[in-house]
Amino acid sequence: MINVSSSGVMQPYTCTLTYSDGKSRTVLILDEEVPFPEGKLIVSRTNLQGIITHCNQSFIEMSGFSEQELIGQPHYILRHPDMPAVAFKDLWDTIQTGKKWHGYVKNLRKDGCYYWVYATVIPNVRDNQIVSYTSVRRKPSRKVVENCIALYADLKQKEKDTVCAM
Repeated sequence: MINVSSSGVMQPYTCTLTYSDGKSRTVLILDEEVPFPEGKLIVSRTNLQGIITHCNQSFIEMSGFSEQELIGQPHYILRHPDMPAVAFKDLWDTIQTGKKWHGYVKNLRKDGCYYWVYATVIPNVRDNQIVSYTSVRRKPSRKVVENCIALYADLKQKEKDTVCAM
């Protein structure tokens, strides 16, 4: 449940996230954005199941997790509850066919804050087989982020409406 103070400021709250593999976890959500640092790139690599196998220092710093906490974890550890499932379905449908994917993503930090990225995910191919994925994230366009906020809220509502109609 989202709590708003008498001054209209959103208060921290907890949320239970359930992922596509059936796993779930309870996370703290703060309505506080951490700005993407100028000139930095966040880089990570995952196996075919989306388990993190490599991360650079920028990823560690922006996520708020240590390298030990990230390596071996599903990349969805960063999924913010404001992100619609359809965005990640599109990502997986695209990269599993060997194509590059681009998109705007709102990530959840370990401390409950969030940060926006413009992500490019590419399949790593060896001997005509996809062997892993590399994701490079950069500072996003604020104008596009503002559009995504409205679009993603609409998509999330449609997901809720679909679940309620079943």
